[in-house]
Formats: sequence, structure tokens, C-alpha cells
Amino acid sequence: MSGTQKRESWKVSAEHAGERLDHVLVERYPGESRARLQSWIKAGSVLVAGLPAAKAGVRLEAGQLVEVLEAPARATVSAQQAAAQLDVLHEDDAIVVVNKPAGLLMHSAPSAPEEVSLAELAAALYPDLPSLQGEDRPGIVHRLDRDTSGLVVIARTEESMRDLMHQFAEREVNKTYLALVHGTPRFDSDWIEAPIGRSPRQPDRQSILPEGEGRPAETFYEVLERYDRFAYLRCEPKTGRTHQIRVHLSSVDLPIVGDTIYRKRGALERPLPREAPDPGRQALHAAELAFVHPETGEDVSFSTELPEELEALRAWLEADCGEATE
Repeated sequence: MSGTQKRESWKVSAEHAGERLDHVLVERYPGESRARLQSWIKAGSVLVAGLPAAKAGVRLEAGQLVEVLEAPARATVSAQQAAAQLDVLHEDDAIVVVNKPAGLLMHSAPSAPEEVSLAELAAALYPDLPSLQGEDRPGIVHRLDRDTSGLVVIARTEESMRDLMHQFAEREVNKTYLALVHGTPRFDSDWIEAPIGRSPRQPDRQSILPEGEGRPAETFYEVLERYDRFAYLRCEPKTGRTHQIRVHLSSVDLPIVGDTIYRKRGALERPLPREAPDPGRQALHAAELAFVHPETGEDVSFSTELPEELEALRAWLEADCGEATE
């Protein structure tokens, strides 16, 4: 943290001895949200006894020096900037539907304080979004991975947010994704039912776990096009586990093109040819979203085409790799 300026420092009093660090920070900085203060800790901006605090719940000792460094400033976003960056497909008094580009974070992350998120863009364009999921996630009722593009619905009122959260929780929302994958599918369509949970070996990743250990997860896929060593799939996750489609497809030797986390050895043995257009991202796109409108009660559906970089790769595979031979 060379060059980082010190915002404030103090010694832990006997009164605060034994208390959690984040509780003391909340008391000391009443104008900051708990989530914001915890993000300082995660970013390494809070030192205890000269070292970055390991976690928000660390217990303080009397006499310890606590130093709060200048937290990286969040970029401010104007409504004009948000309007230019958000691809809004639909808006009414209850919801907004946007087409998220790959590379855009859903909400702010301590690891990337300088990046503007979809949640911040939405909040700039639509003031007073509800924050039932946290102050850093206004209006957000579901999420897409950073490198997944496609449809996201944002709630504009608390009533619509509660309704949509219920629909997602009860699996009443129909979601369709398009994916370009390595490998040759054994079937023209298939159900993958395998529990998913945090990997015991790599806690920052998800993995297939034995029955009873992970959370139930179901994904249906259908082959739209077959190429030599690649395929174009339509995927419908029936549950909403973290990284579900990526983990499930990888488990049946169909890792998504460009997915550097869940690719398997087969993806390395069957890489994209050098002359193929590189999408620079994982080839997964949330193409369709259907649910009951929280205000009108009517069935609504939205769709969006493959983004240019994925369509360029799909067209190249169709023209240059041809149909797979059995």
C-alpha cells in the first residue's frame, strides 16, 4: 500500500476491548454503511497492530493501534453516463430490463474499487431503487457472472422486488442461455442433475459434490448446432446455483469456450484454432427471460441476440469447422 494516505488512527480503549472490528467501525463512522465498511476491510484498508485486518470479525485488544487508510474512492456516475452505458430494453414503473455486456460487474467489489458496476449505473439512471439485497445492490434480484452477457431484470419498487425475488426463489422464472462449448455432445439434448457447492480444494470455485453435501442443481441443454470438436447449445437452468451452467457443462466434458476457471483438459486438447475469432470472454449469453410481471400479473418475456463477438465465433465455427462427424 505504498503511497496510501492515512485517514485516521486510534488506540483501542478498554471499553472496546473484545469487540468486533466492524462493530467498532460502524460506531466510529455512522455515515457509512456496514457493507461499505466491510469493503474497506476486504480491500486491506484497515490495519490492526500494523497489519491488514484478516476479517471483519476480528476481536480487538486494548491498546492496539487501528489505522484506517484512505479507501479507494468510488467513481461517481451521472445519469447521462448511465444512459449511455446501459442497454435498456424495457422500462416501466415496476421493472427495468437491461442487456448486460460481458466484463461489467453486477455490483461493486472491494477487489475492483475503480470499476463501475451495473447496480451503480442503474441507481444513477433510476433514483430510489430498493435495496432489499443490500445497499450495494439497488434493484438487483438476480445476477450474471462478470463475463456472462445478457438479460437482467431490475426492480424499481420494494413491492416488485419482493415479488421477483419470490419468483426466482420458487423457480418460476424461465431463463435461457446460449453457449459455445468445446467437445462433442453425446446426446442431442440432456438433463444434468448434480448437486453443486463450494469446492473443498478451491474455496473460490464451485464443484459437483456428493449427494447430501451440495445444493440440488438441474440444467437442461439442447444442441442447436454441431461442429468438429465444438457445439452450440441452448441451456435452461432450472435452479440458480452459482456458476451452475459452467460447472454442469464442464462435468460432462463440454466446457464453455473462454471459461478459464472450469475448463478441463479436453479444452486444452481441443483449443480454438488460431485463426478463429477470439471473443475475449466466456461464450455464455443470457438470451431469454420470462416471468410474471410483478405489477400487472401478465406473463412477459424478453430476448436478445448473441453479442457480436460470440456471433462472429459461431459463424466461423459453422463455416470453418463444419458439422461434426460421428
